[in-house]
Amino acid sequence: MNILRYLGRRLLFTVFLLIGVSLMVYIISYMVPSDPVVANLSARNIDNEEMVQAYREKWGLDEPFYKQYLTYLNNLLHGDLGTSLRTERAVLDDLKLYFPATLELSIFGILFAVVFGMLFGVISAIKRNKAVDQILRGVSVVGVSVPVFWMALLLLYLLYLKWGIFPGPGRLSAYLTPPAHVTGLYTVDAILAGDWAVFWDALQHLCLPGICVGLFTMGLISRTTRSSLLEVLSLDYIRTARAKGVKEKAVIVKHALGNSLISVLTVIGLGFGNLLGGMVLAESVFGWPGIGQYAYKSAQNLDFPAIVGVSLLIALNYVVINMVVDILYCVLDPRVRYR
Repeated sequence: MNILRYLGRRLLFTVFLLIGVSLMVYIISYMVPSDPVVANLSARNIDNEEMVQAYREKWGLDEPFYKQYLTYLNNLLHGDLGTSLRTERAVLDDLKLYFPATLELSIFGILFAVVFGMLFGVISAIKRNKAVDQILRGVSVVGVSVPVFWMALLLLYLLYLKWGIFPGPGRLSAYLTPPAHVTGLYTVDAILAGDWAVFWDALQHLCLPGICVGLFTMGLISRTTRSSLLEVLSLDYIRTARAKGVKEKAVIVKHALGNSLISVLTVIGLGFGNLLGGMVLAESVFGWPGIGQYAYKSAQNLDFPAIVGVSLLIALNYVVINMVVDILYCVLDPRVRYR
C-alpha cells in the first residue's frame, strides 16, 4: 500500500512537472530572437505580405504569447501535442515515428555500458593498483572524456571503412526491407516476423552507434562500481566473512557486490535517460533517424510545437526512469521504505 501511495504522488507530481516544462520551453522558445515565419517560408513567400499573414494566422503566431500557450496547454491536457510547423504532421505521430529508433539504440547502448562497465569496475576493484586496474581505469577515462563525434568518426573509420567488421551508417542495409511495423524496433519486429536476416543485419547496424553512445556511461559505471565496491570491501562484515574462511569469489558476489549497487543503479538510470534524450552528434554521424535528429531539425526551423513535444518526452523519460530506480532501491536494500 505504501508503494501505491508513493506511485500515486509521483504520478500527480509528473502532471505538474510536464506543465512546468512546457511553460519553460515555450517561454525560452518565444524569447529566441528569430521568427518561425522566416525559418519556414521560402524567400519568395516572405516578401508576400498576404502569404506571411496567412501563415501566421494558420499557426496562431499572430496571437499574444499567453494566448498561444493557453491554447497549447488546453490541447495538451486533451492529449494533443500540436502540429509540427516543419512536417505538418501531428507532433505525437512524429514522436512515434522517430522515438523507436532512439529507444532501440539506447537499449543497446545501456546494455553495453552496464555489462562492460560493471565488469571492468569489479576487476579494477579486485586488482586494485595493479596493471590491469590501471589499464581499465584508463579505458574508463577515455570513454568519459573523448567527444562523441570524434569517437563516432574513429569507430566508423576503423571498424567499418578499414577493417570491415561492422556495417556503415543507417538502421538497415539498403537491399533489405524493414520489417512490418509493430514496435518500431527493427530487431524486435524482425523477431516477431521471423525474419532472421533482417534481425541479424539490424543488430549489426546497432553495434557501432551503440558502442559509441554507450562508452561515456560505461566509463561512469566502471568508476562508480570500482569506488563503491572498494568502500564495501573495507567494511567490518566483509572482514568477518573472510575471517570465517568464506571464499573470495563468494565474498565479492554474495556479500559485497549487491550492497555496492545502489550508487551504480543511480548512474545507470541517469545514463539511460541521457541516451533516450537523443544523442544528436552520434545520430548525425551514423545517419540514425532518432529523436535527436528530429529535435535538431525542429530547432533549426523554430518549430515550437515539436520542440515542446520533444522536451516533454525527455522529461517524461527521466521521471519514469527515476521512478523505476527508486523502486529498485527497495529491491536491492530492504531497509529502504516508501512513506
